[in-house]
Amino acid sequence: MQFRLAAAALAIGAMVSVPAPSAEVQSFPSRPITVVVPFPAGGPTDALLRVLSERMRSSLGQSLIAENVSGATGSIAVGRVVAAPPDGYTVGIGNTATHVINGAIFPLKYDLLNDLDPVALLPASPFLLVSKNAVPAKNLRELIAWVKASPRPVTTGTPGIGSIPQVAGILFENLTGARLQFVPYRGAAPALQDLIAGQIDIMFGQAWNSLAQVRAGTIRAYAVTAPARLNSAPDIPSVDEAGLPGLHATVWNGFWVPKGTPKDVVAKLNAAVIDALADPTVRQRLADLGLEIPPRDQQTPEALGRLQQAEAAKWWPVVKAANIKLE
Repeated sequence: MQFRLAAAALAIGAMVSVPAPSAEVQSFPSRPITVVVPFPAGGPTDALLRVLSERMRSSLGQSLIAENVSGATGSIAVGRVVAAPPDGYTVGIGNTATHVINGAIFPLKYDLLNDLDPVALLPASPFLLVSKNAVPAKNLRELIAWVKASPRPVTTGTPGIGSIPQVAGILFENLTGARLQFVPYRGAAPALQDLIAGQIDIMFGQAWNSLAQVRAGTIRAYAVTAPARLNSAPDIPSVDEAGLPGLHATVWNGFWVPKGTPKDVVAKLNAAVIDALADPTVRQRLADLGLEIPPRDQQTPEALGRLQQAEAAKWWPVVKAANIKLE
C-alpha cells in the first residue's frame, strides 16, 4: 500500500513539474506574423519569403507580413528581431551575410550566435558570376584576362559591405591576382538593375534573381560558383569546369526568432516550413529560382544552429584577414 502511495505521489509530482503549454502558446498564431527582411523589396531574400509564405499561411492559419528593413548589410534588421518580444510574432529571415559575416565586420550591439533562436534552415543558392553585355569576354578565362588587363578598376556590384558577394569577389582576387573595385548597394536588386543598365561591370548574383536576366539576354553569365552545375541552368558551367576551381560561394538562408521564444511556438513555425518545403508546387518554384532545398533532416532548428556556428568558425578569420572596413 505504501509503495502504491509513493508511486502515485511521484506521478503527481512529475505532472506538476512539467507545465502544460499556456493558452497563448496553444492558440499560436492568433494574428499575422511579421517577418523582418534585412534587404529591400524585390531582392532574392524577398523572393524566397514570398514563395514560402503562401504555403506557410495554409499551415499556420495566419498571414506572414514582410517588413523590409535595409541598411548596414542587414544588421539593423537583425537587431530589430533581437529586441522584439519573444512571442513568435516577429520572425527574422536572413542568410550567411546577416547571421555570420556581419559578426566579423560590424561592432554589433548583440551576439549573433547567442541572442537569437534558430527556427529552420531554408533553401540555399550558389552565385552566378555575371557581367553587363558590353564586357567583351565570352567565357570565364577570357573574363579573368579582361579584368587583369583592364586599364581601369573593374567595378563589381555587391549588396553591401561585407556581403557574401563581396567575400566571393575577394576570393576571386586571391585566386586570380586581379583587383576589383567593389561598389556597395542597399541590396541585390538595385545592384542587378545597375548591371543591366551598364553602370557596373560585373557582380556575383544569386541564381534566383540573376537567372531570369541571363535567360532574357540582358546580362551574361560565365559560371556557377559551385563544384557542379545547377539543375535549373544546365547550360552554365561550374567554376571548376570553366577554369577557376575553388571559387565556391553559396548563400544559405534561415528563419530566426528572439531568444527565449517558447519551444512550442518555434516547433509550430518549423513545422510550417517543413510542410512548405515538401509541397511539390513550392519545390518547383524554388528550383526555377535556382535554389537547393536542404535535406529533411537539415531543416531543424538544431541543424541551423550547428551550421551557423560552423560557418562563423570558418569565415570570421577569413573576413578579418581581408580587413574589410566600414565606409
